[in-house]
Amino acid sequence: MNRIKEVLKDKGISQTWLAKQTGKSYNTINEYARNVRQPSLEDLYTIADILSVDVKELLKSKSNV
Repeated sequence: MNRIKEVLKDKGISQTWLAKQTGKSYNTINEYARNVRQPSLEDLYTIADILSVDVKELLKSKSNV
């Protein structure tokens, strides 16, 4: 499970913008955000870098932060 959707919401960033930045389709980013599909480790690090967060922030639940 990941927190991509929550981090995007907290930062006021759209899934469409993230898709453009990563070179992934909107559908792929949407599936990541809904936890229907999990990003590869490489993609997770890319997303963390683009969002300027530690990769752990994309993986931890809010109760564990």
